[in-house]
Amino acid sequence: MKTYKLTAFEANGEKIVDEAFQAEHDDAAKETAEKLLSEKNLLDKTHRCTSPSGKLLLFHS
Repeated sequence: MKTYKLTAFEANGEKIVDEAFQAEHDDAAKETAEKLLSEKNLLDKTHRCTSPSGKLLLFHS
């Protein structure tokens, strides 16, 4: 398992989510990140999900 990072921001730049989670691979991490954002009702906020190597898997501004 690899550790991925999910971050979400308010319009003023304030971090509202900054959490790490485990996933087997990039596709699973992207699905997990979208699920977490949906559960927190943050899909419309600026967010990103990055891999352990720094690859941007998910981004919305």
